[in-house]
Amino acid sequence: MIRSIFSFILVFQAWVVFGQDSSIPASIQVPMGVRLISHIYARGVQVYVCTKDPNDSSHCIWTFKEPRANLYADSSHYQLVGQHYLDAGKNPAWETTDGSKVSGIKLQQASSPDGLAIPWLLLKTTATSGNGTLTQAVFIQRIRTKGGKAPVIGDRQNKGQSVEVAYTAEYLFYSEK
Repeated sequence: MIRSIFSFILVFQAWVVFGQDSSIPASIQVPMGVRLISHIYARGVQVYVCTKDPNDSSHCIWTFKEPRANLYADSSHYQLVGQHYLDAGKNPAWETTDGSKVSGIKLQQASSPDGLAIPWLLLKTTATSGNGTLTQAVFIQRIRTKGGKAPVIGDRQNKGQSVEVAYTAEYLFYSEK
């Protein structure tokens, strides 16, 4: 009993000290030596375009085009703090009202516990600009996603058409300690 309590305390201390959340899969955990600098909530859409399947030209598939989301300081999506979109280089970008902008590239992904949701991600910062909080970011996690998955079947009738699929997610931004 005492040993299990001690083990729990050590795990809890590691989570508090290093910012590791045990509900986040190991494959997308941030490395040791970073600290959480911002926790932002997104609500928006994932945009998909129906295109010819590169593996079978007789079929069509839904291909990811871009995210478009508002960013909020709270889970009730009340206090708007920024926007999420693809930058000119087609990398995901987050821009906040404090004047900071960060872009990233995917390092790892993990399936969402919600089978109807887009994957959880670990991203590495590729560019920053401005003077706000996000300019310090070196890693970004997308977690707790709801919705946003592409339609399962694309057909020739939909070829060239876009569809917007609503989603929500949480984004965690980390800096070096």
